[in-house]
Amino acid sequence: MFTPVIMAGGSGSRLWPLSRSMFPKQFLALDHENDFTMLQATLDRIAGLDKSESIIISNENHRFIVAEQLREYGEKSKIILEPAGRNTAPAIALAAFEAVEHGDDPILLILAADHVVTNTPAFQSSIQEAYKQAINDKLVTFGIVPTAPETGYGYIHRGPLVEPTGYLVNRFVEKPNLAVAEEYFSSGEYYWNSGCFMFKASVFLEELKKYSSEIYSSCMNACSNKSVDNDFIRVDVDEFLKCPDDSVDYAVMEKTQKAVVIPMDAGWSDVGSWSALWDVSKKDDNMNVHQGDAILVDTSGCYIHAPNKLVAAVGLEDIVVVDTKDAVLVAHKSNVQEVKKIVEQLKLDKRAEYQEHRERYKPWGKSDSIDHGLRYKVNRITVKPGQEQSTQMHYHRAEHWIVVSGTAKVTKNNEVEIITENQSIYIPVGISHKIENPGKIDLELIEVQSGSYLADNDIVHINK
Repeated sequence: MFTPVIMAGGSGSRLWPLSRSMFPKQFLALDHENDFTMLQATLDRIAGLDKSESIIISNENHRFIVAEQLREYGEKSKIILEPAGRNTAPAIALAAFEAVEHGDDPILLILAADHVVTNTPAFQSSIQEAYKQAINDKLVTFGIVPTAPETGYGYIHRGPLVEPTGYLVNRFVEKPNLAVAEEYFSSGEYYWNSGCFMFKASVFLEELKKYSSEIYSSCMNACSNKSVDNDFIRVDVDEFLKCPDDSVDYAVMEKTQKAVVIPMDAGWSDVGSWSALWDVSKKDDNMNVHQGDAILVDTSGCYIHAPNKLVAAVGLEDIVVVDTKDAVLVAHKSNVQEVKKIVEQLKLDKRAEYQEHRERYKPWGKSDSIDHGLRYKVNRITVKPGQEQSTQMHYHRAEHWIVVSGTAKVTKNNEVEIITENQSIYIPVGISHKIENPGKIDLELIEVQSGSYLADNDIVHINK
């Protein structure tokens, strides 16, 4: 038996505008063949294996998204919240300390939540081979059998065979230029570095203490003063912030004498760009990948994402078109790595599009900003069954709620009113209010805000 550890951090900026810092790619459904998000698909591809409850590593901003996607999938997991991003070595250390807390010493399977695997049986077979090495105190890394001389990945050079199917790691190498990548590919001795691992929790912590003692100490102290809040495990912020920002490769794997690589040939991709997503997606007769409402004429080799409106393309070749509710990306497939420059510009301009979608996810549901003007804003609100917004008031805006479907329980100045479909209620300026969904289906309503100031900081939360 092993314990899955799913690393669900990261921003996925090269898949903008679909991936945003507040809703990155690991929480998106990018596989056109099913509705699983990448996090859910990661859990699904290890279904049926002999495993215990998973540990999910996330950050504070994404905690409710993670919890909701686990609930949708039907998975009960521990969710460890990182106070800040500190790379993969500290993240794995937190999971390892959590795993050994009660004297246990499980084998950990470390996976990223934002990878694609098209051959699940081959993937599971590699895990089973890795287990044979991990049970013998090896630190296993999965090396992807290359399909081309790729310059976008780091590589692992294999050494002597370790029975039955592993190899000692000779060295890790950085992303090569094309000429060197061609040499690696032709030699058959190099694998792409997947960033996925398997090892005993205790063995990893021993090697981390030996080679990166500062990370070990910071994470141990952070975990020793943790708190548990509903589904979430919060570590000590001050202690964790002392932790160096290092990858697990640099902190441990490049230095340990226990590293073994298991070859994996399972249709793997880290989906680091729109062209990479095109590579692993199902294509039509003209080598196009399209999702949503698209009409394509004399168009080939394109990736078209159009869930919100009709997208028509004429005479295009090797073009990426991604439509969201508030932005459209058009790029040549050969230039999609430069999308990160768009994100950098959005940050410099302090535009919200780099950070959030028009549709924002909340602990109680979601809110979609449909329209806005100088003195008004219109939102479509969804409140999940059994959920409620906090009691609040506003000094500068009034609100008008119209129920589209479901039932709303509205508390206004301590008076409770039930409103249903096609009914509405008005909340004047300065009146305390709260909305709940007491029903069994989603509550959908249209919220019209009006007033001289409509920003989110005109929300006064009232504790009751």
